[in-house]
Amino acid sequence: MSNTYFQFKQFTVHQDKTAMKVCTDACLFGAFVADTFRKTNTRFSVLDIGTGTGLLSLMLAQKSPAARIDAVEIDKAAAEQARDNFKRSPWKDRLHVHHQPIQEFGINTYDLIISNPPFYENDLKSDNTKRNLALHGTALGLDDLLEIVQKHIAGHGKFAVLLPYHRSANFINHALLKDFYLHEEISVKQSSKHPYFRSMLLFGRNKQQALHSDICIRDKTEDYSEEFKILLKDYYLNL
Repeated sequence: MSNTYFQFKQFTVHQDKTAMKVCTDACLFGAFVADTFRKTNTRFSVLDIGTGTGLLSLMLAQKSPAARIDAVEIDKAAAEQARDNFKRSPWKDRLHVHHQPIQEFGINTYDLIISNPPFYENDLKSDNTKRNLALHGTALGLDDLLEIVQKHIAGHGKFAVLLPYHRSANFINHALLKDFYLHEEISVKQSSKHPYFRSMLLFGRNKQQALHSDICIRDKTEDYSEEFKILLKDYYLNL
């Protein structure tokens, strides 16, 4: 049975009401985004699309004291869970949950948009309705996601997304059609023995040379890799 909570150094993510639990690749993505924007000292606005437990918003809030974050979640139970996690955190005044479809969410624009969207669009579904909603592109497909980002991103804004590795090239091409240029791509492996399974992508409106790198979650000894430890040391209890 999955734990009902995940304890980090500065906050706790309760997850008993949500279909999707805290996972390593989402933590890595949250740490990557937070590390990228930690030096932003002036106030900036963030939109978290499909926040789930609120994990990404909490990780970003910890590293970026100037961030003001709107987290949107379509599932009622997950939205309640995120709201509770935010209220228990040290940054509750900067974190706001909105329970509604992102397609119906306001007209505000944001300096940064983050999303860990439905992964398995058009793939086989399970019998668990809530898990299907969290994992599949039923409520929000990847093309729809780009339309939403286009609506809500500021002219100077950035957009970060976590995707299955096999979907990343297609998504990058679709993003380019909407004038989003790839700024950074990090390909993720479980270990050096495994194939890539996730892509962490960062886009902007300005065209520039994209940075490409990769990271292994675990090293040859099955311990967390040094690169992983550097990114997660401010979050994980035992690092």
